[in-house]
Amino acid sequence: MTGWRKSTYSSGSQNCVEAREYQSGAAVRDTQNRELGHLTFGADEWSALLDTVSAN
Repeated sequence: MTGWRKSTYSSGSQNCVEAREYQSGAAVRDTQNRELGHLTFGADEWSALLDTVSAN
C-alpha cells in the first residue's frame, strides 16, 4: 500500500484528486474534501482506468 498521491496534473490548482494504490485496487478522493471519504476501485477497474488515461 502506498500513501496518498496528488495528481501531477494539479500544478497548483485547487481542483485536484489524490489516489492511493493497494494490491487489490485503489482509492481516489477529492483533495479539498478529504473528510467526505473516497471512492474505491478494484484492481481490474483501476488498471482499465489507467490504460484509458494513458491512451489519451
